[in-house]
Amino acid sequence: SSEVFCPLRYLGLTRAMTEALFGLRGKDFVILAADMQAAHSIIRVKSDTDKIWQVENMLFAASGPNSDTVNFVEFIQKNITLHAMRTGLPMSTKAAANFTRNELAAALRKGPYQADLLIAGMDDDGPSLYFMDYLSAMEKVNKAAQGYGAFFTLGLMDRYYKPDLSLEEAKEIIRKCIKEMETRFIINLGNFKCKVVDANGCREEALF
Repeated sequence: SSEVFCPLRYLGLTRAMTEALFGLRGKDFVILAADMQAAHSIIRVKSDTDKIWQVENMLFAASGPNSDTVNFVEFIQKNITLHAMRTGLPMSTKAAANFTRNELAAALRKGPYQADLLIAGMDDDGPSLYFMDYLSAMEKVNKAAQGYGAFFTLGLMDRYYKPDLSLEEAKEIIRKCIKEMETRFIINLGNFKCKVVDANGCREEALF
């Protein structure tokens, strides 16, 4: 007898939710922030993990088991670089997000990746931020959070976000989100890394 395939059986019930990714789209930039802990079961393995990758002129933040996030983002990174080498044209943020979503969806019925993503980039038509979950649902957004961070901070983002955010205002919202996590969340996520993409490219920003 044939068995109905269910991708959720591959994913199990132990998805790495004890993480936090934050993203905000400003008037001429996108800012991403991510915790820096790598955990296995109930053990913190390290506290200096960089969960925000630079992919060409874009930023990809990923949460989930380290094996899945590293393998998937590096796979996407190499393919986007290969596209640029073959065509001589950089891939737009929208095109990169759709390519990533398609690969994540194709993997769902083969070998799913437990990777939740925030994708940020700066194009000729301005900055853009994309939210994508491990089931390959995608949406272009102005503000986003992944992991347990979303449970505590989306209300703060709704309260303080405005379309013409300056970089310092966006950093202050991120600081409020981190403070809320420190106050309310039972697990201490430690330090956060923050990166920005704008017309000048990608760079790391100090939050505190």
